[in-house]
Parts: sequence; structure tokens; C-alpha cells
Amino acid sequence: MSDLFNEDFLVSSPDYSAVMNEKIIPALEKSCETRTLNGKDRLPLHCSLYRADNSRGTVLVLHGFTENAYKYAELIWSLLMNRFSVVAYDQRGHGRSGRVNGLKHPSLTHVDRFDDYVDDLKTVCDTVLPDFPKPWSIFAHSMGGAVASLYLERFPSTFSRAFLCAPMIAPATAGIPSGAALFLCQAACSLGCGKHKPFFMKYYSGPEDFSTSCATDPARFAWYDNIKHSRQDFWNSVPSYRWTAEAIRVTKSILAQGAPESIVCPVLLSTADHDFSVMPDPQKQFIDRVPKGKHIFVKDSRHEIFRSANEVFFPWWHTVLSFLKEEEQ
Repeated sequence: MSDLFNEDFLVSSPDYSAVMNEKIIPALEKSCETRTLNGKDRLPLHCSLYRADNSRGTVLVLHGFTENAYKYAELIWSLLMNRFSVVAYDQRGHGRSGRVNGLKHPSLTHVDRFDDYVDDLKTVCDTVLPDFPKPWSIFAHSMGGAVASLYLERFPSTFSRAFLCAPMIAPATAGIPSGAALFLCQAACSLGCGKHKPFFMKYYSGPEDFSTSCATDPARFAWYDNIKHSRQDFWNSVPSYRWTAEAIRVTKSILAQGAPESIVCPVLLSTADHDFSVMPDPQKQFIDRVPKGKHIFVKDSRHEIFRSANEVFFPWWHTVLSFLKEEEQ
């Protein structure tokens, strides 16, 4: 076992894909309880539920834009081995959950209202979490971090602590001023193109390029890239005009007067060193206003810190686990 995993049960073997496919995935599939909930407007939400032996609490894992819960298998495995039960689900328009009608390609990612994501999270918390042991914590990445931030501001009593991984407090807009990008997206929506992709983007067409990815570990990147390529329901890759407009507007909601100040649980936010997906300054503005907020900066990482090379990933994840275990002290 020691040849395969580090002290926190992350994969340390150089044959990463073999360990994932032959050890971790079969074990998770055996222990997973799947459940489908009706989210906002009765859109189905695919939930993956895991109960740890002698559980010390429960962590809700909330994925980011164009992702799904399956992508977090290594983290879920580590949480279980550290005696945390896990609740994870594919957010609307992603993975195995439902999509709205009228989308032209399976890689197109759309939402009518960003608050629909928050309403879905409320449904999961109200319906599933009561069956799982407390304390309840949340680990949320990127877009999931934006959803979690809004939820924590509106429903501050649910979670005992929250870890936000490179959260999308404000999305990066490829050098275009956010106001101009919002204007263009709103114009497209007014012309009936809200469910279309921006004209300069391409649909998913096959394996992706590691050099331009959000990962820094080739083995972790290759493992999931192969899975994504083989499963059409995992092809999410491009936003709709409506999704982009909603993502830009969410910053104002998260940073509204008094909003971050209303969060009562401890929050730890990690910023990636080389992040071209979200903007770092709004992350700092947000966490500085959270009463029990702390901030860490992760060197030599890209947006997906959980797909970093071992020398970056291992100590960062150990910090995550230590933060989640503080509730016991």
C-alpha cells in the first residue's frame, strides 16, 4: 500500500492511471450510493454518496465549470480513507445531471440563472446531508467556489467550515474588460443566441492539450483526459453566451455590501500561482472580508491545484485535510 499512496492516500505511484483504474475506481464504485434528485425546475441532479467507516464528519465536494464529480475521484478516495463521508454531485448542465433543452452540442455548458446552481445546492443540502454525520464541511472548486460562496452568504448555518479552491469570485475574460464582455454576451442573448457558444470558441472534438490545460501533472491530466474523451456526457468544454453573462454578473453578488461579512464559518481560500481561468484580486477582496477567512497562495500551480505535480499537490492537500480536521480539536 505504501508503494501506491502517500500518507494522505493520494496516489504516489508513478503508474498513476493503473492505480486509479485498478484500485481507486473499483473501490469507489463498490462503496458508492447513487441518487437522483430533482433540482431547480425539476432538472435531475446525479449524486454520488460515500459513507466512511467510523466517520468523523461529511464533506460535500462541489466541482467547477465543465467538470463533474468523477473527476474528483482521487480526492474523494483520500477523504474516505481519512474517515470523511462524502457527498458529491454533478451540477446542472454537467456530467450525468440534466441539461436544459435547446443546446446544439454535448460540450456546450449553459445555465439560465447562476442562482439555479445555488438553488440546486440548497436542494442537496436539505435532502441528502441530513442522512450524513456532522460536522458538515464543503470543498468547492472554481465555479463551484462561486456557488458555495453565494450559498454561505445566504445560508450561513449549514456548514461548519469551507475550503474554496481557486474560486470563481470573478472569471478571467481573456484580456477583454469584463464590462465589454458582459455587453457582448447580453447583446447575443437579446438576439436569441443565449444558448449558443461564443463565435470564437470551438466545441469539444477530442483529446485536449496538456500544455494549455489547467493541470501541471501530466499523469493526472492524461488519466482524466482519456476518460473524458470516451464519455460524451463528460464533454463539457465551452460556455454559452448566457452562462458567460451570468458568470460575469456573479462577482457583484458575491462581493455585495455585507455579503462576505455574513459568513459565520471558518473559510480557507487557496489561490493558484498561474491561473488564467479566474482573477486572483477579487479572491483576496472576498476572503479579507470573511470574518473567519484565511488565504493561502499555492506556488507553481495552475487553476486546478488538485491536478498539480506531487511536490505541490501533496502538501497543499495535507493543508486541506488539516483544515477539515480542525473541527475535532
